[in-house]
Amino acid sequence: MTGLEAMSSWLGYMDQERRASPRTLEAYGEAVRRYILFLQGHFGEAISLAKLADVSAADLRAYLAARRETLSPRSMSQTLSAIRTFHRYLDRRLGIANAQIGLVRGPRVVPTAPRPVSEDQARGLIAEPALDADRAAWEMARDQALLTLLYGCGLRISEALALTRADVPMTDAIRVTGKGGKTRIVPVLPAVQTAIAAYLSALPYPLTAKDALFRAKRGGPFSPRHAQAMVQLLRGRLGLPDSATPHALRHSFATHLLGAGADLRSIQELLGHASLSTTQRYADVDAAALLSAYSAAHPRA
Repeated sequence: MTGLEAMSSWLGYMDQERRASPRTLEAYGEAVRRYILFLQGHFGEAISLAKLADVSAADLRAYLAARRETLSPRSMSQTLSAIRTFHRYLDRRLGIANAQIGLVRGPRVVPTAPRPVSEDQARGLIAEPALDADRAAWEMARDQALLTLLYGCGLRISEALALTRADVPMTDAIRVTGKGGKTRIVPVLPAVQTAIAAYLSALPYPLTAKDALFRAKRGGPFSPRHAQAMVQLLRGRLGLPDSATPHALRHSFATHLLGAGADLRSIQELLGHASLSTTQRYADVDAAALLSAYSAAHPRA
């Protein structure tokens, strides 16, 4: 088995057993493919399983150094994570161990604070699609339904677009499958139910139970790229910053709940975070907003 064949087997394992998202599979696959191709040039020969066992820490550092010009510290860290995951698979499933890989440390990445939109900005994003007279009514209803769902339920865009026709009509709660195939129960607001029902009543395409709920202009599944382009257009009209993305509505969901008195543990469950430290970032954002308001309003500030 060659290195590229082993990579294909590993990606199948990540897909079928680890339930990795398509985006993760694409990113991990590209990172490891580049790694194997680099090793082929580095060693001057095809990469076999035996050769992968002989890769030294210096070899891996040479690869990371070659990518330093084109990768940010965060991307470099993700690349190293993909390579480690690949070698862990080789060790556990194919008996090809390499202790040298664990000796390499990636760059230190400082987590960035979430950048939510304000409540007024979130309302503006949700209302704006209905003002576009040049588009079909069902497309405007779709955009409003998707944005309402993201903000009202705090879903990742991948989670929202993974919903099928069988998930509707929605009750007061819905089961969502997130990263790593983990499921969680998320409450559904009446506003979300109403927006999705309005979209479905206007949708011109028939859907089977297994079809993706959100559809593109020509009837195919609505993709994350479609959603990004849609929000980019809306934020341009509203004069919002580039940080106003579909994912920013998830950040806003958490930040606004925290500001209204929800506890971090509950927000962690709603977002599907594996670690409370990830959710803790929203407390930092909320504290910053409080300090900003204090400084602006207090007569002695």
